Amino acid sequence: MGAFNFNMVVLMAMVASMAFCSSATQHTVGDAFGWVIPNNPNLYTDWVSQRMFNVGDSLVFNFLTGTHDVIEVSKDDYDHCHVGNPTSTLKTGPATINLTSPGDHYYICSLEGHCMFHQKLAINVVMNSSL
Repeated sequence: MGAFNFNMVVLMAMVASMAFCSSATQHTVGDAFGWVIPNNPNLYTDWVSQRMFNVGDSLVFNFLTGTHDVIEVSKDDYDHCHVGNPTSTLKTGPATINLTSPGDHYYICSLEGHCMFHQKLAINVVMNSSL
């Protein structure tokens, strides 16, 4: 009977740890500021520096439809605020992007001048760090 109880405890601990590891985080970009042309040019860089992004998490970009958009672009397009060949385009706010692959991801607002005024976001997504 003792071995059975021990095995049950181990099994329950494994199930509990798997549930903990698989929890995803919903990140609201810019927190209360939302997805805007920031007054502080470091708003999104500072915001990113305080977070860890894992595969399975999501980004929520809060903006009013018609005032902004979210375009996923290459690093070069991000650096030059160019909309070359976007990976995805979201024009309806609020917009949610599910982070499904590890690596660097780059987002800009494609409306004229917005990216140049620092409405852009660069993140690095990792495999779930709890595993």
